[in-house]
Amino acid sequence: MIRKNSGFKYLEHTADVYIEAWGPTLEEVFKQCALAMYDIMTDINTFSRKISRTIKVEGEGLKLLLYEWLEELLFIFGTEYLIFPEIEIKSITWKDRKYILHAECKGEKFNLSKHPPKTEVKAVTLNMMEIKKEKNTYIARVVFDI
Repeated sequence: MIRKNSGFKYLEHTADVYIEAWGPTLEEVFKQCALAMYDIMTDINTFSRKISRTIKVEGEGLKLLLYEWLEELLFIFGTEYLIFPEIEIKSITWKDRKYILHAECKGEKFNLSKHPPKTEVKAVTLNMMEIKKEKNTYIARVVFDI
């Protein structure tokens, strides 16, 4: 399979939604995982970028960092109804025995009259989650509980 520089696709799964995301950097693959999660929920192309948010999460390993990142975005959606179609992951660093992610996100509140609903994402799971590097590409796989 020939891949473009970064993106995501859906994989086969019996009950939940399983995605694979890829990119040339860890920052890009984390961004693609977030966009894939939002794509499950709605059409992000219908969202403006009028609300900005700085997000910081930490994890003791890359898988836990990816889990915390996606769960934070899902928590923000669940409490504030915000969806961010524009994501810039400023950095992923290792400090004090943990990874730290800093991101700048732009989006708007979900509005049923403007944004088409798709499938509700209930949770991010650690089941079958993986992050690996193949040649010059980072690849992540995530299962979302729907």
